[in-house]
Amino acid sequence: MSSKSDGMNYAPKGKPAAVVGPGEFKIAAMHLDHGHIYGMCNGLTEAGAEVKWVYDPDPEKVKAFQKAFPNAKAARSEEEVFEDPEVKLVAGAHVTSERCALGLRAMAAGKDYFTDKAPLTTLAQLQAAKDMVKKTGRKYMVYYSERIHVEAAVYAGYLVEQGVIGRPIHVDGFGPHRVGNPKSRPDWFFEKEKYGGILCDIGSHQIEQFLYYCGVKDANVQYSEVGNYNHPDHPGLEDFGDAVLVGDNGATQHFRVDWFTPDGLSTWGDGRTFIIGTDGYIELRKYVNVATQKTGNHVFLVNKDGEQHFEVDGLVGYPYFGQLILDCLNRTENAMTQDHAFKAAELSVKAEMMAKNLTPIIRK
Repeated sequence: MSSKSDGMNYAPKGKPAAVVGPGEFKIAAMHLDHGHIYGMCNGLTEAGAEVKWVYDPDPEKVKAFQKAFPNAKAARSEEEVFEDPEVKLVAGAHVTSERCALGLRAMAAGKDYFTDKAPLTTLAQLQAAKDMVKKTGRKYMVYYSERIHVEAAVYAGYLVEQGVIGRPIHVDGFGPHRVGNPKSRPDWFFEKEKYGGILCDIGSHQIEQFLYYCGVKDANVQYSEVGNYNHPDHPGLEDFGDAVLVGDNGATQHFRVDWFTPDGLSTWGDGRTFIIGTDGYIELRKYVNVATQKTGNHVFLVNKDGEQHFEVDGLVGYPYFGQLILDCLNRTENAMTQDHAFKAAELSVKAEMMAKNLTPIIRK
């Protein structure tokens, strides 16, 4: 991925840390509508998975994928993948509104499912996914990449677990993205019914981090807002959104997401997270340290011991993927619980549903 990409093909590479031997965990990649499929499969193969199949109706997408994963065989249909007993997990990056339906088909075929975020776009889809998980015992896991595939975010989790900032009580999250050349985007990117809205889509990253860092099991959306400030030619696009949540343990969150990364930034977005605790705080500068270092994975810690800056690029890796493979094999929940994955999705949809639309005010 080039340093100025739009994030569509975000596919970080870490240190290989296989948890299984060759051929022990075979997967399939299906419906390559979002470039995150590369990051998803990178993470899994670094943990020892083997991509046996790839399927997409567009042969050009399949050919491009096979350049990155040359051992993947092109499937002629979904059924060819679903009927293969060696495939343990299906990884999919379908159009957002179609991700749940793909997951239902995969789970009905006896496969665990790993989908790009947002994992679904409606509460009806959420209930269908919950019902299928209960019926089949399969997993419906989610690529919340801004935490599980960012070493700064992984390291922050370790710090929180160690208690270095006391009890986490608040998270501020900032998820700006570069929209890039609109002509390079697929049509569904601009259709709210298909991508789910900005709070459902990239907002899901932010809500998942709040649940994780603050140990929140459930939360209420206090307010949320969306708007189209600068893309009148694409009325279905929400280019700005923000929300406030209150967790069941009293922890709070504010987050802001947008499509306004300027061309002068050296990466696709200046993603930052602040975690405030009773005894200190942590700041993450995930992708760049603006005007100072073009590297990412910067963690700043301030507590009773003073001020510290950790550069963790290449230090901690991405343990989620190995844990996910072992969870699938052992039917455990160490990478992420199903309740957690679904709760982040639920709150993202609810934030979108109740959001005040600022666009009419903007257009006055």
